[in-house]
Amino acid sequence: MLNLLLILPIIGAIVIGIIPSEKESNINKNIALIFSGITFIISLLIGFNFDHTKIGLQSELSLEWLPFVGLNYTIGIDGLSLPLIILNCLIITLSFYSSEVDGKKLPKPKLYCILILLLSSCINGALIAQNLLLFFILYEIKLVPIYLLISIWGKDKSGYAAIKYLLYTAFSGIFVLTAFLGLNFLTDGNTFDIVDITTGILPQAKQVLLLLTIVIGFAIKIPIFPLHTWLPDAYTESSTPVSMLLGGIVSKLGTYGLIRFGLQLFPDVWGDISPYLAILAVISAIYGSLVAISQTDIKKMISYASLAHINFVVLATAAGTSLSITGAICQMFAHGLIVALLFNLVGIIEEKTGTRELSQLHGLMNPYRGLPFVGGLMITAVMASAGIPGMVGFIGEFLSFQGSFSIFPVYTLICLIATGLTAVYFVILLNRVFFGRMENQKGYLPKVASYERFPAFVFAILIIFFGLQPSFLTNLTLNTSISIALF
Repeated sequence: MLNLLLILPIIGAIVIGIIPSEKESNINKNIALIFSGITFIISLLIGFNFDHTKIGLQSELSLEWLPFVGLNYTIGIDGLSLPLIILNCLIITLSFYSSEVDGKKLPKPKLYCILILLLSSCINGALIAQNLLLFFILYEIKLVPIYLLISIWGKDKSGYAAIKYLLYTAFSGIFVLTAFLGLNFLTDGNTFDIVDITTGILPQAKQVLLLLTIVIGFAIKIPIFPLHTWLPDAYTESSTPVSMLLGGIVSKLGTYGLIRFGLQLFPDVWGDISPYLAILAVISAIYGSLVAISQTDIKKMISYASLAHINFVVLATAAGTSLSITGAICQMFAHGLIVALLFNLVGIIEEKTGTRELSQLHGLMNPYRGLPFVGGLMITAVMASAGIPGMVGFIGEFLSFQGSFSIFPVYTLICLIATGLTAVYFVILLNRVFFGRMENQKGYLPKVASYERFPAFVFAILIIFFGLQPSFLTNLTLNTSISIALF
């Protein structure tokens, strides 16, 4: 079934490309929904069949592809990749559901659906890849659909944002490939399969150099300060579904790579760089929180908030304890749900009011003329982001900080300040946008349609469900975390 995660979205893209459709028809969206929905169901079946009591990879498959260069089709899944695959398939499906994919409201709907399906395939493939070159190929190919999705269907400065994203992520790929090739050359290996790579035979200096190269590559992708400047432009200028994808799952490839190819491959020298990585994580978290407070654009505020919260994962990874790694994986999943919900709600606000500026929005909680449904779910998302108990954000942050405290007590305490700042900028958001008196000139805002409500409702339900039943997440990740962790 792992193969289907990679193949089904590609088949869906081919079907959409072949079948003719009218300009105003929703046939492209319906086909994309069917294939993305089936892929999501398959990811759930894989989750149900996953044995969380086992340590290591499951459902492994290895086929020779280009053995003379060490490129094999080697795949597998564990507690690190499984939650992210389910998250990816969920966000892709809901992003299609919430999109008005017809020729009147969205130009080139056929290409739009094809690109998102190809992006889904690349992300799934990267998460199951257990060959360094296979991962890199899929990691880089995804740049093409993301670049086109931002530049064609983005806002006024989408061209600039797309080019900036492309350049930054291309440099990320260069660092990652350099490290992978260096690792293969220095270990005298004829394969890039992770299971066959042993870094312990290398001198410490060479291990540190390779690890630093990997960390820099994925630091751009996460991103970590000061390599973050592509993030606010890409997130803000993208359309709502693309913003959901970028913040909800694409950024997780950076933290995933940091754990899989950094911590897991270089355990002997991880402690040499982890204090510096922790410092950068703390700086990124505080910086993102402070800049979020100063924003007047809601979407840009959420973009910087995303930067702050994803770096809690970096701190937990730097600590390298089994508890912190469990927290890091849970926080990645939680962050994806919360950010996807926030961007979805901001998209609805912009669609109904025509603006994202805090100064122009007031009283949207008005039950008759405003957007009370959006306001209620926004409060839910804000509470989850702030780590309120009973929400999925709490378990990720709690385990991350608890696991990190034994290694980096001071840095963990400083990061706790960033969680406090979360309340500041989100209280500003709620107070200015949803409370107070609604301006009379706005009249009655358009009602939120069912196709707009459903994705937000699903995200909110999952945020509460996993907050109340975190064992579904922790059971999946615990043994994998023990096998990866240093302590």
